[in-house]
Amino acid sequence: MLTLDHIAVSTEALETGAAEVEAALGLALNPGGQHAAMGTWNRLLSLGASEYFELIAIEPGAPGPSQPRWFDLDNFRGATRATTWICRTPDLDAALAAAPDGVGVPWDFARGDFSWRMAVPRDGKLPFGGLFPALIEWHGTAHPAPRLPDLGVRLTALRLHSPEAEALRAALAPLISDDRVSVHAAEVPRMEAVLAAPGGEVVL
Repeated sequence: MLTLDHIAVSTEALETGAAEVEAALGLALNPGGQHAAMGTWNRLLSLGASEYFELIAIEPGAPGPSQPRWFDLDNFRGATRATTWICRTPDLDAALAAAPDGVGVPWDFARGDFSWRMAVPRDGKLPFGGLFPALIEWHGTAHPAPRLPDLGVRLTALRLHSPEAEALRAALAPLISDDRVSVHAAEVPRMEAVLAAPGGEVVL
């Protein structure tokens, strides 16, 4: 089974996106770092002891990979918004075998004492218009969530709006059970991450 690990909120420019998210939440984001293999960088926020969200963007001037970047960031345009949910697994290879085609191939990543494997689609695009979760396997015990200051923000709902709602539900059902995740019929794929923050509810 998969467990929700973190939410990726994409933005065209990290500094601008951070200002937008901080204004919406009334809280400051934490420094993240660079992903040299993908040419991206991020800011982080705790969603509790085992979950977090990252604001992520292409890093200007950073070389990218020889294939499209993760989270379909090469094609990201428009408002800062939640675009991807990432689920952890103790066995990435087994999870990939049970997942739909196109979830990706394993890449190895490391930053500081964080080390992980993650499936990255060859075309950068996750199945179901990006609504199927990205898969991650953390190595060791180091994880970002418990190191972030807990400012009281929690994910209360993740709404997946899909023109393939029935098929997406069927693909997710054997892999993850999380009452916060719901699938809704819609004409175009989109995601809503609903956060309970000290100042009230925020939808990204």
